[in-house]
Amino acid sequence: MKKLAILAALAILGACTSNQVKFSVNVLNSEGATMKVIDLLSGKVIASLAGDVEATSLPLAGKADQNALLALQKDDEPQQFVFFNDGAPVSIDLVTKELKGSEINKRVNYYNSFLSTIMNRFTDEIKAFNALSPEDQEARLEEFETRVEGYQESYEDMVGTMLKENADNIIPAAFVSQVAQCLEEEELEAFFAADAPYAKHPYTLSVKQKMEEAEARYAEAEKAKEESIGQKFTDLEEPDTDGTPHKLSEYLGKGNWVLVDFWASWCGPCRAEMPNVVAAYEKYHAKGFDIVGLSFDNKKEAWVKAIDELNMPWTHLSDLKGWETVAASTYGINAIPASLLVDPEGIIVARDLRGEALGAKLAEIFGE
Repeated sequence: MKKLAILAALAILGACTSNQVKFSVNVLNSEGATMKVIDLLSGKVIASLAGDVEATSLPLAGKADQNALLALQKDDEPQQFVFFNDGAPVSIDLVTKELKGSEINKRVNYYNSFLSTIMNRFTDEIKAFNALSPEDQEARLEEFETRVEGYQESYEDMVGTMLKENADNIIPAAFVSQVAQCLEEEELEAFFAADAPYAKHPYTLSVKQKMEEAEARYAEAEKAKEESIGQKFTDLEEPDTDGTPHKLSEYLGKGNWVLVDFWASWCGPCRAEMPNVVAAYEKYHAKGFDIVGLSFDNKKEAWVKAIDELNMPWTHLSDLKGWETVAASTYGINAIPASLLVDPEGIIVARDLRGEALGAKLAEIFGE
C-alpha cells in the first residue's frame, strides 16, 4: 500500500508548467556559510543568504517555474541538494544529508544520495590504490579492477531502478546526465523520445539539445584528430603549478617521446587511468619517455592536490579555465582522459592510447 501511495503522489506531479510558484528552503546546520539556490536550467542563482554561526536554521525563499529543477549549494562546494519546485516547503540538513519535503523530492534525494555514495567510494578506492607502491599496485591490480567494476555495476543498477520506478513522473529529469552515462545509444534515444513527463521536462529537453550539439562537435573533433596523425604538434602556452608560463615546444620535438596527457582532478575516468600512466612513466622514462599533463581544472588547489595524490612526477600545465582551456580548442578535446603521443621530432603518431594500448605502443618503441 505504501508503494501505491507513493506512485499516486508522484503521478499528481507528472506535468511541468511555466507557472511561477514560491519555493522555501530551510537549511539546517549551515554553520554560517552562504547558501544559494540555483535554477539548474539557466544556471542562475535565484536566492542567496549568508547564515549566522549561532543560528540553527537558515531560510531561503523565492519564486521559480513550477516543477523547475533547483539545487541548494553551500558556498562554492561541488555537492548540491537537488529538488523540484513543486510548491512544497523543503528542509535540508547539511550534516545528516536528509531532505524533507514532498514525496517526489524525498525520492530524488534518496537516489542522489545512493549514487553519490557509490561515487565517493569509487573515488576513495582510486586514492587508496594510487597511494600504493608500484609493486603493490601491480600485485593488487586485478582486485582493484574487480572492485571498480563492482561500483560501476552498482551505479548502473541504481540508475536502472530509478528509471523503472519512475516511468510516469518527472524524477528521471533530475538524473539525465547519469542516465546518459549508463544507457546504450538506442536506449538513450528511447528515453528522450518517450511519451512521459520526464522526457517533456524543460531540463531534459535542454540536456538533450546540449548532447546533440556536443555530438556534432565531437564528430568534427574526431575528423580533426584523424587528420592530425602524422602532423607536427601545435604549440600552446599555459602556466605551471607555480604560475610560470611554459610552451609545449619546450618539451616536444626535443629528442624524447612525449605523451601529452589531457586530464582533470575532478575526472573519475582520468583518475582511474592514472596508475597505468604512472606505470608507463616509471618503466620508460629513463629510456627517453616523458609526459606533459594539460589539466582541465579550474581550481588550482584541487589540481595541485591531485598531482600529489596520484603520484604524477612529470610536467604539469594549466590555465585553470576548465573546458574553456586553450588545450581543448587547440586539439579538439571534447572528452577526457585524452592524449597525444609525439615522437622525438615533434610529430603526432597516435592519440588516446589508454590501458594496454599505451603499454603496447611504448613496448613497441622502446622494447620490453
